[in-house]
Amino acid sequence: MPPKARKRITEKCKLHQNSSKDDATENGSGNVQQDDTNQGRIKIPWNRMLMRFVLIGGLIFAMQMFSKQDDLVAFAKQDETVSNRRHSVPCSKDYADDIRKFKDCAPKHCGRVVMDGLIKDSEAKQLLKIAKQGLSLGGSNGGASILDLHSGALSKGDAFIDVYQLIDSQGLNIFTTKDFDLYKRVASKIQLAIAGEFSIPANSIHLTHPTFFSRMTNKPAKTIHDEYWHPHVDKETYTTFDYTSLLYLSNYGDDFDGGRFIFIDKKANSTIEPKLGRLSFFTSGSENQHYVEKVSKGTRYAMTISFTCNKKEKIKYPTLRK
Repeated sequence: MPPKARKRITEKCKLHQNSSKDDATENGSGNVQQDDTNQGRIKIPWNRMLMRFVLIGGLIFAMQMFSKQDDLVAFAKQDETVSNRRHSVPCSKDYADDIRKFKDCAPKHCGRVVMDGLIKDSEAKQLLKIAKQGLSLGGSNGGASILDLHSGALSKGDAFIDVYQLIDSQGLNIFTTKDFDLYKRVASKIQLAIAGEFSIPANSIHLTHPTFFSRMTNKPAKTIHDEYWHPHVDKETYTTFDYTSLLYLSNYGDDFDGGRFIFIDKKANSTIEPKLGRLSFFTSGSENQHYVEKVSKGTRYAMTISFTCNKKEKIKYPTLRK
């Protein structure tokens, strides 16, 4: 056989052998492969398996969350009158520093309370008027706006302005001395109610910041300040908080839809449906983790009033600025 012919046959044989190797690799499954150096060793596709576990875990978590959302328990419904309803929960470890520094004030037992009637309808309606007048001078581009009469902070666009500077610059008459007297009277009522329910001296807790009016709508969030629906713990967000209170100034189901206040509990989350003049308050630690349901329609008004055991964090009641 001529040398050139032998060379061509040899090359074809090599080509055929290489092709056979490739076929063997491709025809084996994508899960099991063999090579010349690791005969019989199985390669497991860990990346694919991990991805499957992540997807399955995410699906299970989502199912649990939806199941829990469907299993909401109404702590206080809008169409009922609750003179005084209390639910006790074990205190978290968040008060360790308070117990050491403020023994008389730190919670001895923790929980949440709802009261209808402590704040008169006429008082709630006047507070709503104050909130609307102040918030009319600003407003967030997103769905949540606040008005803080202590600091003067008012949501405006994607930031905050000083409402008192704005009033002065435009020569406006928005607030009156009676408005601030009412504000102090209502906050004092709430302070006494908290002290009574949690068995602490009324003079051991102090009004603290932030304390503000809020307005929520279904407008899409533009900044993080608009995202009120995230679960949170007040004492983690504001370390000085020991007792949080909310006075509702509009009615769930009439003035707005969505917007329920939801406590996150192990067995089933519990809800408070806002109602004009309804007061809710609770210890501010992680035993009362919560969030506000997204408002789907209308406008929700409320007033947040917070209290601290730390006298150094005490704030004065706002007064009419002249």
